[in-house]
Amino acid sequence: MAVLIKTSIGLALLVYIISGSLYALGAKPRYKQLLGAASLAAVIGALANLTALAARTVMSGRLPFTDGYEFLMSFTFISVLLYLLYEKASQNKDAGAVLMFIAAILLGTIFILMPNQHGIYSPLMPALKSPWLSSHVLTAVFAYSAFTLATALAILQLLKKDNSDDINVYRAVGGGFVMLSISIVLGGVWAEQAWGTYWSWDPKETWALVTWIIYAIYLHVYRSKGWKGSNANLMVLAGFFLVLFTFFGVNYLLSGLHSYG
Repeated sequence: MAVLIKTSIGLALLVYIISGSLYALGAKPRYKQLLGAASLAAVIGALANLTALAARTVMSGRLPFTDGYEFLMSFTFISVLLYLLYEKASQNKDAGAVLMFIAAILLGTIFILMPNQHGIYSPLMPALKSPWLSSHVLTAVFAYSAFTLATALAILQLLKKDNSDDINVYRAVGGGFVMLSISIVLGGVWAEQAWGTYWSWDPKETWALVTWIIYAIYLHVYRSKGWKGSNANLMVLAGFFLVLFTFFGVNYLLSGLHSYG
């Protein structure tokens, strides 16, 4: 099973890179016909990613939401899935290259930071056996993935100096913000049951709150002042930087209750 997981992740990584390259080439009018292949490659990569998640679930006997390795697989898969849904709904493939390269970088960190985790999983400590954990992490995965889509759209707008897709950046951030809010609440309920307190200023809690505030400011100013353009896109990128720091920084640089995953 470990071989299947490692192979599936490796295949997904390779196909995500191929997909991103095809999207980038397809952005040029003379290579526009490659966009169909780019979308197909994205679907194949997502299926390989899903296969790894399914195999991990079967091997561990639990949902793949309990450590950083599983979170990264889920985070990448949902990010690509949300992009494909956006692409289908908007009939716009311009952000495909950016999104797929972000997905490849995220998935690739597994081979850099967790190269030996494919067949390793630890028995859950009692605090991690709560159903609140799965719902807390699942909503966080969807939040991070929505922010990834928003970031890809924002980067594209900065590169093209074209803000015509601002509304979709706003919608993606809004969806991610709702899911992050729910995740924080669910995490508080879980923490109270597991540790006896709703909030302990754990590093991940603190940085998740900072991320929530940044996105809240963006949404408020966009809604009330019609804030658009480069500065708005840069704030979306700043929020995503905080998302990545909340995950990688807390897990590998700081210590706390969330350092296990």
